[in-house]
Amino acid sequence: MPSAIASWAVLDAGDLFAIAHALAATALTIHALLTKRDVRSAIAWIGMAWLSPMIGVLLYCVFGVNRVRRRASQLSRRGHRRDARSRRARPSDELELPDNVELIARVGSHVTGRPLMRGNAIARFDGGDDAYPAMLAAIGGAQRTIALASYIFRADQAGLPFVAALAEAKSRGVEIRVLIDGVGSGYLRSPARRALAAAGIPVARFLHEWLPWQMPFVNLRNHKKLLIIDGAVGFTGGLNIGAENMLSTRPRHPVKDVHFRIVGPVVGQLMETFAEDWRFTTGESLSGADWWPDPAPQGDVLARGISSGPDEDLGKLELLLQAALGQARRRLRIITPYFLPDDQLMSGLALAALRGVEVDVVLPERTNHILVDWALRAHVGFVTTPGVRFHLAPPPFEHTKLLTVDGHWGLVGSPNWDVRSTRLNFEFSVECYEPGFVAGLDALIDAKIAVSRPLTPADLTHRPLPIRLRDASARLLLPYL
Repeated sequence: MPSAIASWAVLDAGDLFAIAHALAATALTIHALLTKRDVRSAIAWIGMAWLSPMIGVLLYCVFGVNRVRRRASQLSRRGHRRDARSRRARPSDELELPDNVELIARVGSHVTGRPLMRGNAIARFDGGDDAYPAMLAAIGGAQRTIALASYIFRADQAGLPFVAALAEAKSRGVEIRVLIDGVGSGYLRSPARRALAAAGIPVARFLHEWLPWQMPFVNLRNHKKLLIIDGAVGFTGGLNIGAENMLSTRPRHPVKDVHFRIVGPVVGQLMETFAEDWRFTTGESLSGADWWPDPAPQGDVLARGISSGPDEDLGKLELLLQAALGQARRRLRIITPYFLPDDQLMSGLALAALRGVEVDVVLPERTNHILVDWALRAHVGFVTTPGVRFHLAPPPFEHTKLLTVDGHWGLVGSPNWDVRSTRLNFEFSVECYEPGFVAGLDALIDAKIAVSRPLTPADLTHRPLPIRLRDASARLLLPYL
């Protein structure tokens, strides 16, 4: 024993650091091997751990450990269960769809575990000038419950009327829950949260922690936009709550977007995803008929809600998108503010075009993030298949998110076409099966293409070398943009 103590005594600080580094890197390697589904991600983290002493391990602890899945599993083990009323809407029994579209529906059923719902009516609103009055009117007519979730909620010309309307509803005895993202609505300061709390409205911030060992990831966000009134009327889409969406007020950084009002049985699935997020954040389970009524059929749209995120829902959205790309036969239309998908979705677009499918992708001329602008152009340059047509929409910033296939299937909601939305963000979408509704989405996309300019391969290859290197370097940040 004395000799062992003596041998340790002669170790200098450098030796101790090397031993600590080896132990930490070994622990990281074991964790990455057992938990990382993406081989490239595992290799990158392991390499960083061994080649960047301690720094790589520290970065992995902050950005590489999926604490969200662990928390979700813990909540499940505690016995929290969604209320049975959220599943009482009748699923469709026989689909009358083209064969390829029916295959998309089957993938959605297997991936989500949720049934398609008949009897829904969906109305579209263009921008905050159109959507906010309808949302405020719905809040004003609420009788029992209001659930509101927004990635961005600003205490400005757009947000303060929502605070006032919610406060008035609370004074009528309406039960209210508001969930805002811990980053998107302000990490250090959140004026909207303060205004809501001052009005006595129950409000929580999703994944907002101050202690480093409790912080799941600053990089993970709840990107959903949901408003559910009395469990029977729902709003969802890509619209945040902020004055930048009200073009009539001439904001400094205007944003164009679309939002949707849904009535019918599928609203229960909107409520379901909100209730899961609220329970995850606060531990409170929302139960009872006031939150979970049985919405009556209201229209002809067959629809299903799709929750996705870096927990038990990881990969669900990506699988559905791959199915849609793979089953398209005639026409595939995409409009998205951010286009940074992974290799599998890029290949899906290329294969669709090679099969003779008309593929159109509408992107903004400029986004609201300069790094994304740079990375987007480098990323698009790797789609070299003829037939994939890119269109650049002029300002204001086009934040619309839509996908249609063959005029029979449409996807609306919060996700972008990037790795953040498919792997890092908590998102919510609604897939819709009804030619009339999808025709309206196609008409909107056609109108946006009509005022856009094509982005050609020559536009990308003729850029000066320093610009191409800048853009390619920004693309390396793809998982975090």
